Formats: sequence, C-alpha cells, structure tokens
Amino acid sequence: MNGVVPAARLAAHQAAHAEALKRVFERMHATSRRSLSSDRRSREARLDALASLVHDNAERFVAAIDADFGHRSAHETRLLDLFPSLEAIRHARAHVGAWMKPRRSAASLWFRPGRARIIMQPLGVVGIIVPWNYPLLLAISPRAAALPAGNRVLVTTSAAAPRAGELLAELVARYFVEGDVSVVLGDAAVGADFARLPFDHLLFTGSTRVGHQIMRMAADNLTPVTLELGGKSPVILGPGYPLEKAAERIMVGKLMNSGQTCIAPDYVLVPEGREQAFVAAARAVVAKCYPDLATTPDYTAIINDRHYRRLLGYLADAEARGASIEPLSAAAADSARRRLPPLALLNVDDGMQVMQDEIFGPLLPVLPYSDLDAAIAWVNQHPRPLALYCFENDAARRDRVLNETISGGVTVNDTILHIAQENLPFGGIGPSGMGHYHGMEGFKTFSKQKGVFLQSSLNAMSLFNAPYGALFERLTKFLIR
Repeated sequence: MNGVVPAARLAAHQAAHAEALKRVFERMHATSRRSLSSDRRSREARLDALASLVHDNAERFVAAIDADFGHRSAHETRLLDLFPSLEAIRHARAHVGAWMKPRRSAASLWFRPGRARIIMQPLGVVGIIVPWNYPLLLAISPRAAALPAGNRVLVTTSAAAPRAGELLAELVARYFVEGDVSVVLGDAAVGADFARLPFDHLLFTGSTRVGHQIMRMAADNLTPVTLELGGKSPVILGPGYPLEKAAERIMVGKLMNSGQTCIAPDYVLVPEGREQAFVAAARAVVAKCYPDLATTPDYTAIINDRHYRRLLGYLADAEARGASIEPLSAAAADSARRRLPPLALLNVDDGMQVMQDEIFGPLLPVLPYSDLDAAIAWVNQHPRPLALYCFENDAARRDRVLNETISGGVTVNDTILHIAQENLPFGGIGPSGMGHYHGMEGFKTFSKQKGVFLQSSLNAMSLFNAPYGALFERLTKFLIR
C-alpha cells in the first residue's frame, strides 16, 4: 500500500498540472482569436517590456543560472545569454515597423492591371520549449521574433534549470499582461502535455532524439514546428591556415559553457600528420585561457550528474575501443563539482559512442584527412550538422567546402559567430533541425504571409466565362501555346 498512495498522488499532481496548462493555453487562444492583429505601438511596447525584463534583472539571471549549473561562469552568462538576448530584442525593435508593412508583389502579366500584395498577420499562439544549456537566450530570442509578429507566446522551461525557469516565470508575470506572454514550469510530463497543445506554431530547442517525439506529438494537431536540434558540427582545418590561430578559435568556441552548446565544434578534421601539433596548440590555448582550470571561475561545470557520467562513459568506451585520450589541462576531473577538464581524443572511429552522439561537453575528437576531397566526403557521409566551421584562406578551397557540404550554418575562420548575426537565418537541416528564426526570418516564421489579389475594375475576365465558344478557344490556345 505504501507504494500505491504516492503513485496515485503523483498521477493526480500531473493531471492537475495538465489541466492548469490547458486553461492557460485556452485563455491565450481565445484572446488571439478575438484580437486578430495588433498595431505597431503595442508590438513595440511588448519588445520594450521584454528588454526591461532582461536588462533590469541581469544579475538575478546570472545568479540563477549559476545555481542551476553548480557553477556557470558569470562572464559567459553575460556574454552568451544576456548580450545576445538584448541584441535580438534591439534588432526586432528597430525593424518591426518595416517588417509588418504589407509588401507589393508583381501581379501575373495576364491579370494586370490587377494588383498583388502580401499581408503579414500573426499566427495566434506560439509555443516555445526552452532547453537548459542557455536558459535565458533560448527563451528570449524566439520571443524577440514571435512578439513583433503580433503573437501571444506560451513558454515552458527545462526542469534541469529550475531556478532560471522560476525567475523567468516570476518576471514575465510582472512585466507582461496576462494572456500576452506566460511561462509554465514542470518536468518532462509537462513538456509532453505542452507539445500536444494545438499551438499555431511550436518551436523546440533540444536533442534530435526528443525532437522526434515533439514532432510526433505536434502532428496530431497539424501544428507547424521549428526544430532547433544539434548533431555533430565538424571543423575542417585547411593545410595552409595557421594552426595555432585555428586552435585558438576552435578551443574558445568549444569551451564556451564547457562545450554544452548546440553549435560547439564537435570534432576537428586536420591534415594528416598534424594531429599531435594540433593537440599541442590546443593545450597551449587552454593554458592561456584557463591558467588554473581547477579553481578559475571562468570554467563552467557540467549541468548535472547524469550528463557528467554520460561524458565519462564516452571516454571509457573510446579508450576501450583503441582511442588515445590527450589531456589538454593538468587539472584533474572533479566529480563533486562536475568540473571536467578538456580532453582531445585521437585514433577515433565511427564505432565509438563519442563519434555517434552529440558530445555536449569538453571532449574533442581530432581526425586526420588526406586531402580536401576526403574531408568533404567524410562530412557528407554523416548526418547533416547544425553548424560547420572551415579554417581556410584559399578562396577556391573555402568555396569548395561551402558549396559541396550542407549544414545549418557556417562560420569561416572562426566558430560560433554566425548565430550572433541577426540578419542571417538560423536553423538546422534534416536531423539537425528544420525551419529558421532570428531577425526577419523569425518574423516570417511566426507570421502568416497572406497573398492578396486586388482585381481592377477594368479587366477581361468575362471573356473566360461560360458558355465557352470560339473566342474562348482562341484565347486558351494562345495562353497554352
């Protein structure tokens, strides 16, 4: 009996959560249908409220995210969560007036002097499922696209980052009118209930495995989805590019958030014979950036014990299958504080788990390639990644990589930075995701682009009316000539 009562209570608790979530959604949905559009001033006001929410509570977010991670570099939170969140809002605020204007479109020649235009309308209620790795940025950036499009927004946060989620829910209730933006908290069961709601659009950021589940749940309501997933983002290091310079930019991108970034470099393809030289250069970068890695506040912890054990499992599996593990720091792993020093892996192959899963941590496989054809072939033989990084000064070789591989996005001669360009679409392809957002592309994603044809009072459409005769035959023969 002792086991039955808690189970019954848990079921009742989950049912109550599901019912409360349904009520919140239904209120937002009803509001979105009563008010089908919002003017520029109200959209700007919501963006201003979002900016104030982030800016005025910046240090509270730093503290909350730090507590969720066990230690998250305050500098990284300001650089990687706060700054890009505010930049996305500022960009939308500056352009919302132009984005929402109807756009002229050329009418087909045969239907002139009729005119065509495109009207941008809100979809209604947008759902956003936020992951734990960047719990502020990935809650704010999609809203900086959905709100200027005139939508209501419902957000659910990750149970792995509860303090950041609770703070966000508290502040949204303070800065926004109920029914415009809401945040719901909960575990994976709440996330599943959330994905099953009949949203007008659903954006999910997370793993490819969970992305499959989200898409199945959304399919029951024919809810359109944007999936921002991940995968194994490769680096191709060209033979003529300065190795030390490349190693610096690769390791900086890799070790942001201790590698817990969806577009972190996942493995490096280096010219054959230069593997050890790259490892030595990477080790020098780590020593320079984190001179006392065991104690520095600049190095972020792994989010929880499950992910820490997962990363150790990758190492054990790789070593058992013949990989050599190359420490990039003299610091020892600290399981109590979940601090895992960066490690390079040599002699890896596709049979190892570390080469099958997205790593999401400070482990970096280094693979040799014989020539550019082989490097491109390797990338193309694997699932299409969310990001690709190419270090190459030769324009012809660089263009070959850009034109002969497909990925969600690319940064050339650096890492990560394409995600920070608000004028570029951001999104994956295939197993790394679908759909785009950021800037104007995000506005389009969360808008209905309604095509409108305005017929002229002077037109010849009556010539095509029944009953069909000789003139009709001559006209149609001319049209399909």
